[in-house]
Amino acid sequence: MRAIFLVDNGSLRPQATLNLRRLAASLSEIIGETVQAASLLHSNKIPVEEVDGIPATTLGPAAERSAEQGATEIIVLPFFFGPSKALTGYLPERMATLQERFPHVKVRVAQPLVDEFGDNDLRLAHLLADNVRDKLQPGTKPRVALVDHGSPIPEVTAVRNRLAGQLSVLLGDDVACAAAASMERRQGDEYRFNEPLLENLLALPEFKTGPVILAMLFLSPGRHAGEGGDIAEICAAAEQEHPGLSVTTTQLVGEHHGIVDILHSRLRQALDGQRFLLDIPAIA
Repeated sequence: MRAIFLVDNGSLRPQATLNLRRLAASLSEIIGETVQAASLLHSNKIPVEEVDGIPATTLGPAAERSAEQGATEIIVLPFFFGPSKALTGYLPERMATLQERFPHVKVRVAQPLVDEFGDNDLRLAHLLADNVRDKLQPGTKPRVALVDHGSPIPEVTAVRNRLAGQLSVLLGDDVACAAAASMERRQGDEYRFNEPLLENLLALPEFKTGPVILAMLFLSPGRHAGEGGDIAEICAAAEQEHPGLSVTTTQLVGEHHGIVDILHSRLRQALDGQRFLLDIPAIA
């Protein structure tokens, strides 16, 4: 018996949990097997009345409940762009705690949305391009900024930069250019790979005048990418400082209907044993 979980990092915003549940329900329908929505952290603190009266759950307790009910295999499908430390560090540690109680349970973690060493998969870039084209206005040739949160892990930022290059090719002559940016970064030269910050990109001569479309490399609404969040504040401040600048924001790529197809591929690869990020065998 196995239990399948669609897992994000976690947020205190109810919209993130509701989006995760929507995707899990779609996947359940596609594969004919229940896919549960769970977060690594935070979401269990959301007031239950804000998430349709059903408590949001984190993966650790949810996986333990499944093991108590007889599951001998836990499949984790990451709702992550790349191999963040949450997946490669925290998740194995949490699953080791699970195995202390249930040593017969094995855990397999599917690849994230972007599989750097898998087949050349342009689907996520196509979703980003769709979102940008939805915001194009006739007679304009805007500049595009692909913005993510920023990461302390170079491999995660490399995913974003790869997507920015793909997005630039897909948009072609419809836009003036496409560049990558981070919402924020940690202090120190060792984190300079996150540059440019969004606020600095929008201050460049090429960007501070005219239309700019912000391609949102975020999965779910939250305090960063949600209404009135950090991204909105950065853009409002830039527009105030540069009166000729006009920033339009796309929908989040994680809210594009096509994201389910990519998740299904990653899940199927893990279920079939073709490709996965981690394989944690049972210890008894």
